[in-house]
Amino acid sequence: MAHPCYWHDSLATPPVAYSRLDGDIDADVVIIGAGFTGLWSAYYLGNADPSLRIVVLEAEQVGYGASGRNGGWLVGSMAGLDRYIDDWPLAKRQTVCDLLCRNVDDIGAVLEREGIEADYHKGGAVYVAARYPAQEQVQREYLAHLHHIGFRDEDCRWLDPDAMDRIGRFRDQRGGILQRQVATFHPVKLLHGLAARLVARGVRLYEHSPVEETAPGLARTRHGRVRARHVVTSTEGYTRHLGLKRHILPIESMLIATEPLSSMQWDEIGLAGRQAFGDASRLVTYGQRSQDDRLIFGAQGYYHFGGPARAEFGISARHQRMREGLLNALFPGLGKVSITHGWGGTLGLSRHFRPHAILDAETGMATAGGYAGEGAAMAHLMGQTLAELITGQQTERTRMPWVHANARPAEVLKRWEPEPLRWVSAQAVAASYGLEEAMMQRDLHVPGLSPALNAVNNAVSRMVE
Repeated sequence: MAHPCYWHDSLATPPVAYSRLDGDIDADVVIIGAGFTGLWSAYYLGNADPSLRIVVLEAEQVGYGASGRNGGWLVGSMAGLDRYIDDWPLAKRQTVCDLLCRNVDDIGAVLEREGIEADYHKGGAVYVAARYPAQEQVQREYLAHLHHIGFRDEDCRWLDPDAMDRIGRFRDQRGGILQRQVATFHPVKLLHGLAARLVARGVRLYEHSPVEETAPGLARTRHGRVRARHVVTSTEGYTRHLGLKRHILPIESMLIATEPLSSMQWDEIGLAGRQAFGDASRLVTYGQRSQDDRLIFGAQGYYHFGGPARAEFGISARHQRMREGLLNALFPGLGKVSITHGWGGTLGLSRHFRPHAILDAETGMATAGGYAGEGAAMAHLMGQTLAELITGQQTERTRMPWVHANARPAEVLKRWEPEPLRWVSAQAVAASYGLEEAMMQRDLHVPGLSPALNAVNNAVSRMVE
């Protein structure tokens, strides 16, 4: 039976299975979670000090969580960046943005150096104003925001309709933004390639070893314990325990993949440069053309009462139809195509609506997360940062405003409100977004209601994005 997640189903060979932790062992660093943050942390720790004894504990399998379920984007930006640097001088803001942009190239360089074939392709991304007229103003305001926060013109610029049409044939498009520092890749190929390199260099990686308790110097599973000076929690939206669950809100996002499209179909769609793409909808659309010529497309986040992380990969027929409808609405030349895969995963949102990297130097406890859907690239940066903090390095990364080099997570991270307030708030936001989307699709303007709805939704979006 095919795996519902295209990334897992498209592996040429079955992934390597790693054994469960049985018994007690000693290490210098134990990392909880074999996703991007955990594996990149292990990689850069080993680079900084090859003598370190590093253990990675994974509750399920490598890539089980959000790292193996996302849309395959590497974005040279950060959700919530303005909340860190908005009041800084422009030159200093540009320095931060330059670091985020270079991060995408740094990932590509590591993959090339390590010989990891992960379909990395730096084609940039287009954020198109399409489907309905109101999207043009949204995208122009977003571009102004990117420039204000410190991204340079050569990295983010406006495309007029003719230039956009040369990239992709989107429905009723009115131009949009080209963001140069975006790459696409195959997440699961990267994860398994990186895991193999780590194990070959002496990192001990254990699957099916969920951690039930952490304390300074200790990570305990049902079948064994790891004693280590540093304990790194890198579970993000799949945080189940460890005193961090109330600090990270789990939000689901879901995707579909089409069958491979013919050259004639691609002539109608465009994307010859394999640019990633999305529009200005509140539904948060994101897509790419895969290396084997499929359209991979996702949209919208959901919050379920109590905040359970998504365990199953497959999505319902209703969720698949919603994304298929949006995809057809974006590409009028697509026609009828088969949807071969539909999957979902859980991302993490901090109460401060911005990512973080934290090390408590006294206890050795560390964590990173709160990526708000932009974790594929941010996890690389944060994993590198955590490694530098743990090994006592002072770098440009460790001086970033999202880094807390000597603090307890509870001192930095705000707790989310208890249920049912979280669920009620999430439902209200989803309903407000959905109403505005429906009105814009119909070009319906209701005096009083439309501007008020837009103002409220803009305020919410600015908090989250």
